[in-house]
Amino acid sequence: MATVSLNPIPFSEPPYLRGLPSPYYTDGHRRFQKACRKFLWENLLQHALEWEKQGTVPEHVFRIFCEHNMLLPNLPAPLPVDWLKRLGIHDILGVKIEEWDYLHTGIYCDELARSGSFGPGGSLNAGFAFGIPPIIKFGNVQLQERFLPDLLTGRKRACIAITEPEAGSDVANITTTAMKSPDGKHYIINGTKKWITNGIWSDYATMAVRTGGPGAPGLSVMVVPLKGYPGVTMRRIKVSGGVTGGTTYIELDDVQVPVENLVGREGDGMRIIMTNFNHERLTIAVGVTRQARVALSAAFEYCMKREAFGKTLMDQPVVRHRLAKAGAELETLWAFVEQLLYQLRHLSKEEGDRQLGGITALAKAKAGMVLNECAQCAVLLFGGAGLTQSGQGELVEAINREVFGARIPGGSEDVLLDLAVRQLVKIYRTQEKRLKASKI
Repeated sequence: MATVSLNPIPFSEPPYLRGLPSPYYTDGHRRFQKACRKFLWENLLQHALEWEKQGTVPEHVFRIFCEHNMLLPNLPAPLPVDWLKRLGIHDILGVKIEEWDYLHTGIYCDELARSGSFGPGGSLNAGFAFGIPPIIKFGNVQLQERFLPDLLTGRKRACIAITEPEAGSDVANITTTAMKSPDGKHYIINGTKKWITNGIWSDYATMAVRTGGPGAPGLSVMVVPLKGYPGVTMRRIKVSGGVTGGTTYIELDDVQVPVENLVGREGDGMRIIMTNFNHERLTIAVGVTRQARVALSAAFEYCMKREAFGKTLMDQPVVRHRLAKAGAELETLWAFVEQLLYQLRHLSKEEGDRQLGGITALAKAKAGMVLNECAQCAVLLFGGAGLTQSGQGELVEAINREVFGARIPGGSEDVLLDLAVRQLVKIYRTQEKRLKASKI
């Protein structure tokens, strides 16, 4: 069953939605894409840019998404089937939860970003995408029983809290401390977290803290109550793009957290955080690719009708050259990301993390670069209209402001480029040792 987009503008849709053959997508994937686009348009995307300008997505939107299980797609695939069935959840827009895979995830993330702004979608999904997964993967049974029923159904909200004013991508050197109380029943947390998406309206944060000595071995992760909790102060931060994401500054002053809120074991923090980053970076890469697609297709459409020097912009060779360069980057990136989604569909979580962690970091970094290329191309071709926060160029102006929101969060670009190569070197050395051992 083919699902073909009605939008004829070049670069406006991935190839499989333009009716071109694809080895990746089943009829089930295509049915979900169609249902997903309809749901997201009706409940978010038709108002997304208006809400982004206002700075907040209305609270009822989160409830509607939860009622239709439409934030569960943000979880890593495969989904936590046993937990979801316990909660009476059996499908997502007709897709059985046990059949959900990373290609469904990719479709969802792509469609969620179709407004061109990451803020509206980001206002809803940070808890499910980044805050809940460590509890599912590393939390003990008691921790899961306490938190997952409310978090998976959206009765309570969560966020991920790692970054600090002096420690962003340098996770190993975070300074927020969690020291055990004299009676051993609580951790006493002190420190600050900054640039925390969704923090301002979250009930809990899955938080990176220092329970031990310096560096990575001293890190742990725990579930920290936020909203209205003694010792916790939160305020929103004004950012250049993705305003509706609710970026938050959190101060923690002698915050008492039960020791039972520890995720995994003390000292497991770095492993938990790095594993969680792989999913975060992949979903960012998918959404950012769609943002680049929105910017470039808007520029293409504009160039078809805008006249200058007695002919349309599209009749100018220099304009076609600029569109071609950006378009080549865009479609190359999509093929890269689509390939990763397919590979993850066929690998276990552990094997995916091991083999694709570095490549996923590379894809996320590349996505930011491509968005930068496509957004700059669009603004330059729109000219003065591309600098104006109203009128026909307002969309590309807004996307251009969000470029660095793609290149920094989830691991800044230069850090990820280095990480990708270090991971590849690590895999190479491991394989080299195995080859040498096999010859002995």
